[in-house]
Amino acid sequence: MFTGLVERTGKILSISQPAAATASLMGGITQLIVDAGKGYETNVGDSVSVNGCCLTVTSNKFQMLAFDVSSETLKLTNLGDLGEGTEVNLERALQLGDRLGGHMVSGHVDGVGAVVSVGKKPEGWELRASLSKALSRYVICKGSICLDGVSLTVNTVDDHTDHTEITVMLIPTTVSLTSFRHLAVGQRLNIEVDLVGKYVERLTQRVR
Repeated sequence: MFTGLVERTGKILSISQPAAATASLMGGITQLIVDAGKGYETNVGDSVSVNGCCLTVTSNKFQMLAFDVSSETLKLTNLGDLGEGTEVNLERALQLGDRLGGHMVSGHVDGVGAVVSVGKKPEGWELRASLSKALSRYVICKGSICLDGVSLTVNTVDDHTDHTEITVMLIPTTVSLTSFRHLAVGQRLNIEVDLVGKYVERLTQRVR
């Protein structure tokens, strides 16, 4: 479980299939290596949110974190879009007793959206992003959403025939401490909607 409050950014050193991937057990596995910087303490087996994706640390030597990424994760997230040197948002999983400062985030990405525009406002930056109609039913004005691992509040929800566009406000601190300082129009974003809405939908569905 995460909060969507990014602790720091890291840089991708490599993303490729290791030589061992030819073996049947490792087939389809891609290894992601991230330079997390000094002082970012983790243990092998820990869960870390990388751009909103919950991944398991498989090695943590010399501030470099390694993760095994499945083909399913690459297909459903933007991790496959990223190259060497790209900044990613990092957050370690909550520990029992930690403060929940953002909102409840599972690290299980629901889908991928895209940046429509980023505009400077007096109080920060307004980000407009598009997402699918399948996801938009879980999004409400003033509700929570997680974009690339960042907990944000939805300001507006505009439904169109084949997609939905939302706006969120990025304060200067968010921009300076996350990968959002590099946002570009058309860039794909990992989206995790509020998990409470998904549970409510499931529980209220009529059992056939």
